[in-house]
Parts: sequence; C-alpha cells; structure tokens
Amino acid sequence: MEEKKYRILIVDDEPDNLALLYRTLRGKYDITKATSGLEALEILRNESFNCILSDHKMPQMDGVEFLRRTYEICPNTTRLLVTAYSDVKILIDAINYAKIYRYIKKPFNPDELLHIVEASLEYHQLKVDNENLIKDLKELFSGTIKAIIEALDAKDSFTLGRSRRVTFYALKMASKLDISNSEKSKIELAGLLHDIGMIGVAEDILNKSQKLTQEEYEQIKRHVHHSVKILEDIKQLYEVIEIIKYHHEHFDGNGYPYGLKGESIPIGSRIIAVADAYDSMVSNRAYRQGLSSDEALQRIEEKSGTQFDPYVVQLFKEVLPEAAREVKEYEEKMKIKENLPQM
Repeated sequence: MEEKKYRILIVDDEPDNLALLYRTLRGKYDITKATSGLEALEILRNESFNCILSDHKMPQMDGVEFLRRTYEICPNTTRLLVTAYSDVKILIDAINYAKIYRYIKKPFNPDELLHIVEASLEYHQLKVDNENLIKDLKELFSGTIKAIIEALDAKDSFTLGRSRRVTFYALKMASKLDISNSEKSKIELAGLLHDIGMIGVAEDILNKSQKLTQEEYEQIKRHVHHSVKILEDIKQLYEVIEIIKYHHEHFDGNGYPYGLKGESIPIGSRIIAVADAYDSMVSNRAYRQGLSSDEALQRIEEKSGTQFDPYVVQLFKEVLPEAAREVKEYEEKMKIKENLPQM
C-alpha cells in the first residue's frame, strides 16, 4: 500500500520562485500551488493541508498577513515564511501573529529547504499524535471517570455536579486562550478529576456542619496528594496530573501543597483554581448558604493577584455571564429528565 503523502500549499507571486519551490518538494510531497494570498485562502476554504509555505513580499497581501489569516482557517497546519528580509520586527510579527514554525532566508539552498519542511512536518505530526492520544484517553477513561465522579457525588452531596461545572467554566476560559485542542483536553480531564482525592477524606469531615479545626482542614488539604496517588500509575495522565497537583497553589506563593508562585503554576491549574473557587462559593453547604454569583465574583476579584492570576480572573469575568446561564439551563434540563416517568 502506497504511503500517504503530506499535503503542502506553496504560495508565491513570482513564477520562477514558485517553480523552484515546486521542483524542490514535488518528489516527496503532494503540492498545490497558488500565486497570491487571496487565491490561497480560497483554496484553504475547500481543502486541508499539513503545511503552508509562503513567500513574504507579495502584492495585495504580504506573507505575514496571509499566514495570519490561515491561522484562523486551519490553526493546526504548520506555517513557513520565505523571506529576503531579516528585519527583527517582521520576524517577531510572523511568529506572534502568523504563528509560523520557522522562516526560510532567501536565497535558500534546496536541501536546507527540504530539511526545514521535514522538521516542520515532524512537528505537525507530533501535535496530531498528541491530540489523538488525548482523544483516545478521554474515550478510554470516560466510563471510569464517570464512575469515579458518581462515587464522589454519592459520598459528599456538596460535590454533586461540581466536577462537571468546574470543568465547564474551565473550558470556557481555555477557549479564550491560544492553546491547542490537546491542551484544552488536558484541562478538561483535570477539571473532571481535580477533586478525586476527596474520596480519601473522612466523611465526617466532609459533612461536618461546624467550622473545621486546623487538623481537619489539614486532612482536607491532603486530598491533592490523594488525587495524585490514585492517578499516578496511569502514565498517560502524567500531564493531567501536573495540572491537578497545583490547582490549590496561590499566585502569590501562599497556596498548597508546594508553594508555587506566579507563572510557575501551570495555566491549567490557575484556570481550575478560579473555576473551583467560584463554584465552591455559590454552592450551598451544611453550615452556610451559597453566595450569589455577584458576591462570589467580587471575592474572586478581591483576591486577584494574591490567590488568583489576574489574567485568569479577567478571562473568568468575560465568560461568566454566558457560562452561568448555560450551566443553569443544563441543570434544569437534567432535573426534568430525572423526574420523567420510567418507561
């Protein structure tokens, strides 16, 4: 069976340059040509490619702007820029806004071009394999995760639905970030499993209606270690565990269990920390009534820069109105479904 070739879109307004690119790459890859950014964008709306190789200096739309637009259409495609310029600002813009993998300096050596394209496609395949791994993990563990969450909900009524709500808020925030689908999937799994260690905390502590003693609070804090212990033998969940481990760290370094600070705390952990705190504050407990959404948000804002990452707090403020409405609608539908007569 013939091995499937990677597909590359090459874009250059100069016929000779386009022909050289084509001759260099055609033996190893499936090549499509375009003579302008506008023509290439039309092609991309109907076809998918593993790599886009674009010249920089083109009329109507330069290579940086073209590649920036391709990111909106096909974010997982690898982008390469061919340029005769070495202007630092141009290259920074290409990296930051067009999300290029590498740039290729004119005049280029064909062997060097091939090497860079091969490296970019290896990087592309690594991303694809990683995303597929996370997808397979979610499918593999979906039943197990559901059973764990239900067991946790049965043990402590306070947790009922919390993992799903925290995950929902976390994904709403993650959708605002420039991160891959695999990173979002890791945050999703971490959100669902972040409090799994509560299974290891005594029920009389979880259900206590009075204020916890310091010793009891220390037992609650141990749930992070319990979570890691439960999951650590599943090697495929290593990066998910890294998010769970740090979701009680504080931005100012005064959290637990490791005292991490600032951006040394994984972004997924910082996101789950805000989502978890909000849902905890608005949920009813045996010893107190839950806060209103506005009151909970105000408390989170007050701790912005100390307990919480200010950037994540801002993200949460942006997504909360719509997210809270969707959570309420979902839970109302679930109540109606649970009350339906059994057939």
